[in-house]
Amino acid sequence: MAGIDSRSRLDQARAALAAAEASSAGPDVSTGPAPGSGRRRSGAGRRGMPAVAQHSEGPTGPEHDAEGGGDPHAVARAIVLRRLALAPRSRAELERTLRDKGCADQVAREVLDRFTEVGLVDDQAYAELLVRSKQATRGLARSGLAHELANRGIDRDTAAAALAAVGEGSERATAEELVAKKLATLGGQPPMVQARRLSAMLARKGYPSGLVYAVVRDAVNAAPEHQRD
Repeated sequence: MAGIDSRSRLDQARAALAAAEASSAGPDVSTGPAPGSGRRRSGAGRRGMPAVAQHSEGPTGPEHDAEGGGDPHAVARAIVLRRLALAPRSRAELERTLRDKGCADQVAREVLDRFTEVGLVDDQAYAELLVRSKQATRGLARSGLAHELANRGIDRDTAAAALAAVGEGSERATAEELVAKKLATLGGQPPMVQARRLSAMLARKGYPSGLVYAVVRDAVNAAPEHQRD
């Protein structure tokens, strides 16, 4: 099932890029070699550049062999499309991938500029998606979410806009839900032990100390096992 979904996303990404290119074709942004352009013979280099030097330029690897031949832009596009087919990525993540694959910085910049123009690379949408996902699946607080965004190369302004949706009320509600679930597994432990473990869990997720203290205190005090008869 995962393979089918990945292929479907890849086809959709290719179709979106092809549609955009069809409306504004350019020399370096087509989805493949221009009709009738043919492929250079393997031994032919640029004028004034030895064939060996030309062959050594640009990315290498499976993507290079599978698509684009010696066209560095086509190879870079193939790499980006494959990454986007697996999951959304930030521009910085794609830049790192292209650099690791041996793509020249200028080629990477031109290709990613085009993907950004057609909406296939969108750091703001990606940041908002990441915030919603990490808050829902891991219960991260704002500082934890900010750390995740920074690790993916999201700039501060974009991150701040994405984090604006996480208000104090939402953050407390998430912390209370996490504590309630964890506390259910700590039955029979002394209140101090419960409080220590709950506090450590919230701290790891980036919750501020004042909120941690308030949420944990209220949850432990309200636990039925600690109520006096």
